[in-house]
Parts: sequence; structure tokens; C-alpha cells
Amino acid sequence: MSVPYFNPYAPITIHTRNLPHWEQPGALVFLTWRLADSLPPALLKSWQIERIAWIAQHPVPWDAASELAYRRRFPARLEHWLDAGHGSCLLRNPDCSTLVEATLRHFDGQHYTLDSFAIMPNHVHLLVRLIEGHDLSDIVKSWKNFSAHLINRQQHNAGSLWQEGYWDRLVRDASYLFRCREYIRRNPVKANLAPSAFRLHISETTY
Repeated sequence: MSVPYFNPYAPITIHTRNLPHWEQPGALVFLTWRLADSLPPALLKSWQIERIAWIAQHPVPWDAASELAYRRRFPARLEHWLDAGHGSCLLRNPDCSTLVEATLRHFDGQHYTLDSFAIMPNHVHLLVRLIEGHDLSDIVKSWKNFSAHLINRQQHNAGSLWQEGYWDRLVRDASYLFRCREYIRRNPVKANLAPSAFRLHISETTY
């Protein structure tokens, strides 16, 4: 496979259902998704209204400055709230986080190549490289559906486990890859988690 960074001159696919999702075969992507109860509804609603208004004033495709502004104003704030530990934090339970990790690893090397991940008490951060012919949105949907089925059965629960959608960014270069890996590595420390409260894998692969 070629160098796994976003190529601005190669074709990309953009989906804009809830967030702008950029896909490019063979490129690494940094993903975050969360449990359905991970944020207080009133806080989330206010954040969503502000984000919708901002996106309407800054239509995609974004330049580097707009992307950075979006990142600081929306995903960064969201991740801070997630680290505060709202909701049931079901993934603090090692039995549940083990099922999520097993789900992520199931098609590793077939549909995608896992790079690094952190399974936090109420959200997941992941670096992954798609294998050509596979769609990111379909893969994330399968991860969430399958892990929710396993966890709900194990915990004797019903209903939605994961919040709809996910946040993602294509990895532009080696420097950005390093920053993503370091963010994943430091996230459990920043959230003051005990070793049993998270699952962590950091790749040492060089490209």
C-alpha cells in the first residue's frame, strides 16, 4: 500500500449527513464516537445548535484555517466534556471494553488496518487505515451495531448503546499522525483513569 496520508490531489468522497466526513482509500483516519448517554442533553443541544450555525457559515470543503477553527470550537470542547465522565460510563467495565476491542480487531487486516486506539469509559478514539473497496461509514456502523448487541446481551440491557454518528479527520502527514497517537496515548492520563478503566493500543508502525 502507498503512504497512508491524505492526498489533496487524489479523489475523495465527502458525506455531510450530520458532520462532514471525508473518505480517501488508503488514508489513515482519526475517529471518535461515544455512548448515547455520555453527554447531558441540554449541553449537547446547545452545542449542536451552535455547530449547525457555524457549519452553515463555513461550507465544506474547508481550508486548513477553517478546519483548525472547527476543531478547537467543537470537537475539542466535546472531548473535554467526555473526559469529565458523564453518563453510565459502561466501558469502564473491563468485560464491556473487551467486547469493543474484540469487535475492532475482528476484520483487522481484511477490511482495514488498525493503528492505535483508546477505549475510554464513555467514548472511543481510533486511528485506522481503510483497505480499498471498504466504506468507512459502513465499517463504523458495523462496529457499533455488533458491539452494542454483545454488550446489551452481556449486561441484560436493551435500547441504543451508541450515539448516532461519529467524528473523523483524515491524517495529513507524519506530524499529524504523531499528534493523533500522542492524543490517544495521553487521553486516559488526562482523564485520571485507573488502568482497569480503559483499553489502550498505540502502534509503533512507521510509514
